[in-house]
Amino acid sequence: MSDKTPKEQNSIPTSKVERSAKFVKTGFKIGGNYIKHYSKKLFNPDMDKSELNEDNASDIYESLSELKGSALKVAQMLSMDKNLLPQAYTDKFSQSQYNAPPLSGPLIVQTFKKYFGKTPDKIYDKFNVRSSNAASIGQVHQAELDGKKLAVKIQYPGVGDSISSDLKLVKPFAFRMLGMSERELDVYMKEVEERLLEETDYELEVRRSIEFSNACAGLDNVVFPKYYPELSSKRIITMDWLEGKHLREFLHTNPSQQLRNKIGQALWDFYNFQQHELRAVHADPHPGNFMITSDEKLGVIDFGCIKEMPEDFYYPFFSLTSTGLMDNKEETIKAFRQLEMIHPNDTPAQIEFYYGMYRQMIGLFAKPYITDHFDFGQTAFFEELYGFGEKVSKMPEFKQARGVKHFIYVNRTNFGLYNILHELKAEVKTDTFKPHVVEQFV
Repeated sequence: MSDKTPKEQNSIPTSKVERSAKFVKTGFKIGGNYIKHYSKKLFNPDMDKSELNEDNASDIYESLSELKGSALKVAQMLSMDKNLLPQAYTDKFSQSQYNAPPLSGPLIVQTFKKYFGKTPDKIYDKFNVRSSNAASIGQVHQAELDGKKLAVKIQYPGVGDSISSDLKLVKPFAFRMLGMSERELDVYMKEVEERLLEETDYELEVRRSIEFSNACAGLDNVVFPKYYPELSSKRIITMDWLEGKHLREFLHTNPSQQLRNKIGQALWDFYNFQQHELRAVHADPHPGNFMITSDEKLGVIDFGCIKEMPEDFYYPFFSLTSTGLMDNKEETIKAFRQLEMIHPNDTPAQIEFYYGMYRQMIGLFAKPYITDHFDFGQTAFFEELYGFGEKVSKMPEFKQARGVKHFIYVNRTNFGLYNILHELKAEVKTDTFKPHVVEQFV
């Protein structure tokens, strides 16, 4: 995270014309970067693309952070998909998890007037117009009421209204960076659009936050802020201020292995309880959404993105990760068909190829589930995981869309969870909340 305080922004381009102009300008910059790259390459044929990637990443990130909203959110998601993008992009885009440029005071006051008909100082005893944390969809301010310290999350103007048009504008960049087929990209963008529309509905987020924090209340070492629906609206959320350190700050304090394991266990239980008992999961596992409190608990501060798992996805997927099902080739192929990983018109050779590749892929993903303990600190597992991802991303057979849309967020959730546990170097008891499984498919 940068030490520099990001400059405040006095306005956000909200109209379609303003936003697309910003993208066009960025497109020109990227074109310029390519020209610069190839002219340098004339004199230095061995030059690789790292400088080009770095220049492009900076220019794209700069324009996305000014536009905020779904554009920046896609960057944030891509940064977590470590095997999808060159390192320069993931490094730059991961900044969006922590510090986008904050909005200025007058814009904040304007938002309050619009949704509450009064300024924040008439609602709270104290309200700090300088934001404590600015991210992709909103920023957080500290406030006080009746002696209680509160966190007030305010959504950027225009974000909810510009999702669909933004994603259309992001498409050419995603094309260039991901090399996906048109159909695959459409499936990806559709699912992202659905989740983002939910994520910008703060009334829905408050309801879900209360629902999920109540459902998860029995978990060890996991805590949640209290939410205040009467002080919240479609674009503003008021909740208790949770004191604690973000993951990176926590790791800088050089915590003991015992404490890393305790926090890692809380995180594992939090996710697996939801996946297997609620069949819906907090699908935004980036480090900025968690705090480690002074009494050594995991604080969860954002329920904006929830992914529900229908039964026809849940059973075939988790049964493959958690049983000897993959030893039964016929049933495994049936499960792969149900998950659209093998298509009806695939030839026998294609069926054999995808069966082999997906079996290997799921086998790798499922390693933490197979034993009752797993050491996420080991690098060999992650090297194997990313190495395989890297290999698959270059294979022409995977350029076409495969797999139901639910994979997008479920993979993102689980790989995000694995990455945080890896950063924690936590050893975790993995048999606390087991998947519900079936061994036969229609």
